[in-house]
Amino acid sequence: MTGGVLVESKLPLPLLRRGKVREVYEVDEGTLLLVASDRVSAFDVVMREAVPFKGAVLTQLSAFWFERLTSVMPHHLLTADADEIVARVPVLAPHRDELHGRAMLSRRATTVPFECVVRGYISGSAWAEYQKSGTLAGEPMPQGLVESAQLDPPIFSPATKAEQGHDENVTFDHVVNGLGRLTAERLRGASLALYEAGRDYAAQRGIIIADTKFEFGTTPEGELIVIDEILTPDSSRFWPADRYQPGHGQPSFDKQPLRDYLAGVRISSITINSPSGVVPNSNFARIAALPAQNWSEDRTRRVALHRDRLAPDAGRRFPVVAGGGCPGHPRGVGGGVLS
Repeated sequence: MTGGVLVESKLPLPLLRRGKVREVYEVDEGTLLLVASDRVSAFDVVMREAVPFKGAVLTQLSAFWFERLTSVMPHHLLTADADEIVARVPVLAPHRDELHGRAMLSRRATTVPFECVVRGYISGSAWAEYQKSGTLAGEPMPQGLVESAQLDPPIFSPATKAEQGHDENVTFDHVVNGLGRLTAERLRGASLALYEAGRDYAAQRGIIIADTKFEFGTTPEGELIVIDEILTPDSSRFWPADRYQPGHGQPSFDKQPLRDYLAGVRISSITINSPSGVVPNSNFARIAALPAQNWSEDRTRRVALHRDRLAPDAGRRFPVVAGGGCPGHPRGVGGGVLS
């Protein structure tokens, strides 16, 4: 780790997999360690440049939401506290600073092979499909919708879970055929309940959670739990409610400015593991700064969602720093169906 930036972790545990953003290590047969790096991806491309503190923000926000929504759905998180992790896994003691804020000790589960997307507003790939065919994941939608229009009630919009390349929207019947009706209905019900609980909490604080995706797994005992990350700006779209205007794209507290830039230079077809240099350094620095600039326009309320009001623990651990940036505000898997 250099200057507070972690591009890739290397811990003395068996590495099970390295994703676009996270490394997953095996602690024992029932426990995993997830470490969120500062890598950033969009359209399934991992950028060469990292974003300082991004992994810590993802982890602390997820820890907050897992705890808050535990009555809605059980989850995999055991602890996101570095001292507790080291106490349970002493071999990690020399790496405590590297783990601080960005590691989760979690229950092991078998991943359900579908992304469980909930859309409360029509945006991103959903809007593109609707413009083209009037459908979402092949399902007919009402006529006359405009970009960023609210969908009431929210729509469960599952997708395939691809290890490489693009996730693809699929119908609910596709999930039924793959998992059986009972499991498919449990996934849909849990996804909608989690989204609605998070949406309502954020709405009271002036934030619209436009859409999000959940991942689920089953424990060896057969319990269905929510895993990976939850309601973070890598897995969701966050909009300021007081600037919401349907009919066009919205200001975003996530990585939408990066997606917009990439779409503008027509590189969305580049595959993952593409040669580095996708985004020139000067442009990436400007794009990465946009969310912080948006938040500093009205710090008292903008920081409210991801720090003092929504995740006070994250705010205390990663306070506002000089220059207007807030390591405790937004920002795993990028791109995909929420692109």
